Amino acid sequence: MAWVTGVVLAALTVWLVVGYGFLDYANTESKPELYRILWMAHGWLYVIYLIVGVDLAFRVRYSVWRTLLILIAGTVPFASFFAEAAVHRDLKRRNLLDSTPAPSAP
Repeated sequence: MAWVTGVVLAALTVWLVVGYGFLDYANTESKPELYRILWMAHGWLYVIYLIVGVDLAFRVRYSVWRTLLILIAGTVPFASFFAEAAVHRDLKRRNLLDSTPAPSAP
């Protein structure tokens, strides 16, 4: 979810800068409908990100502060990528990642 939320937020942030800087998005009628739909989608994806983040925090027993940092990372462009990498490193260090290979399809 960190990657999905992060990619959508990063793309929308670039679109926001270009839209307001060069495409006159200050005028509400000039915003494409897809732009609005993607911001709404990011909101719902962020809710799922919050649920998954809290679930992870309970399973791994992260502190409240670490959990809040992970959850807030979904609101800052590109921060969720760094949070995901830090969590991945931590889980690897704790030997909590499943290292068994997935079964091959018949």
